[in-house]
This record gives sequence, structure tokens and C-alpha cells, in this order.
Amino acid sequence: MIGLAFVYAAAGAVFATYAILSATDHRWRNALLWGLLAVSMWFGDRLGDLGNGVLVAAIVLVAVLGINPAKPAELAAPKGDGLFAIALIVPAVALGGTLYARWFPGLMDPKQATLISLVFGVIVALAVAFIWLRPRPLTPLREGLRLMDTIGSITLLPPLLAALGGIFTLAKVGPLVGGYAGAVLPDGSLIAAVLAYTFGMFVLTVLMGNAFAAFPIMVTAIGIPVLIHQHHGNPAAVAALGMLCGFCGTLSTPMAANFTLLPAALLELKDRYAVIKAQVPTALPLWVACTAMLYGLAF
Repeated sequence: MIGLAFVYAAAGAVFATYAILSATDHRWRNALLWGLLAVSMWFGDRLGDLGNGVLVAAIVLVAVLGINPAKPAELAAPKGDGLFAIALIVPAVALGGTLYARWFPGLMDPKQATLISLVFGVIVALAVAFIWLRPRPLTPLREGLRLMDTIGSITLLPPLLAALGGIFTLAKVGPLVGGYAGAVLPDGSLIAAVLAYTFGMFVLTVLMGNAFAAFPIMVTAIGIPVLIHQHHGNPAAVAALGMLCGFCGTLSTPMAANFTLLPAALLELKDRYAVIKAQVPTALPLWVACTAMLYGLAF
């Protein structure tokens, strides 16, 4: 059965290739960063807590010291809007694999069907690109490396912030927040509980930069004990709409640098917060809509 190990193996192979390509260009700090990430992907489950702690510290240290800038892009012959079809292959395969994984029991881990299908989507998209565009064998990897070098240390934010959410869960931060919330929320008030949950997801995401880090806190503080157990809310709706409220916070904070500051840097905008300013008018009404949907549809 294809499981999460396949995803880590594929990601590790990509990072290892980036490390080799960086080393051939004599960009040793870049090579070290991508090489350490490859080691994490391939051997993280075998290193133990201490080994992984040392590895993460080394990765962060190299990222803080900075990596060399990306090399100029290789210009490709224009192919028109059809190029977007290649990009759309990835989500199409990911969605199809997730929906139809149950039709092929034993083929892949159903709990990880989306991630596994996403990797297969990338592989299929690459195959189509090679057949159609006929690039040099290393061109996709070199262009991927160029993008990763441009992004730099921001690459590390999503996994580190997601791990932070796991740490908060183990530290019982959720029940602690839930205790404070229970002391101020009116007894039996559904609307107050919904507002506390969705607003908490929004604010924590703004502060932490990642809805995946905020979600374990709010779902254990209010989502499960109050909305699901006390008010008998639909667990899928509570979880999904809560995450959407968190994503509204992602659109509104510089802490989510890979979504807000990075596009401004890549587009060479004069105002580094221009993307946030453009997204907030969408984020706030979307948060209101998600809150209303949760209150109206989940109970």
C-alpha cells in the first residue's frame, strides 16, 4: 500500500537534487540547506527526538545565515495560455485520486490519499510537460531550484508553523484557552461560541501566520467541547469552516510571509504590504460569510 513514506521519499529526492545542483554551482550554503531538508524527509522517522531537534536547529541556522540568490531564469519559447493546462493537471489528479481512492482498496492509505494523489499529480504534469515542451532533462529541476532560492528561508515557514501547532497541542494550550473562553462566554449561547471560535481562528492565524498552527488550539478549546459536544454541531462543518476562517487570517498578516510578503518581493512591488492591502477587503467579508454559514448550517 502506498503511504506517507512515498510522499516523504519523493520530496527528499527533489531536495537532494536541489542540493546537488547547488553544489555543482558552488553555492555551498544553498546545498547544505536543501541537503539537510532531504535528510529530514528521508530519515526523520529514524533520528529520534534529539536527532530531529539538532537537524531542525541546523536547518534554521543555515536559513538565518541566508542563501545565495537564484540564477537567472532560462527563457522558454512562448506556448500561449495552454501552459496553464499543465498546472491544472496537478489539482485535477489530486482531486480525482482523493475522490476515487476508495474504489481501489489497498492501493493507497485512505488517510493520506490527498497528499499521495498530489505527488502523482506533479509526476503526471511533469510527464505531459516533457512530452509537449521537450525541455532539457534538468530544466524543470533547475527552474524549481531557482524558485526555491528566490523564496529562500520563507520555504521553512509552513512546516515550522504547522509543527508549532502540534507543540501547542502537546502543551495543552487548547484546553487552557478553552478554560478562559468558558469563563467569559454566556452559558448556552451558540452565537457567542461560534463567534469566539471563528474570531479566535482568525486572530491566532494573524499572530502565528498559519491556520494549521491555530487550528489545534481552537478546535480543542471551543470546537470540540463546545460546538460539537455541547451544541451537537456537525464535525466536518465545524472543522472546514473553522479552517476557512483561519485562512482569512492568512490573507491579512505579514506573518504568513510565503503568501503575503513573498508575492510582493517576486513582483518587485514598491510596497511590501501591497498584497495584504489588496487581500484584506476580501478576507474580512469572507470571514463574516464563513461565520454565518457555520452558525446557520452546522447545527
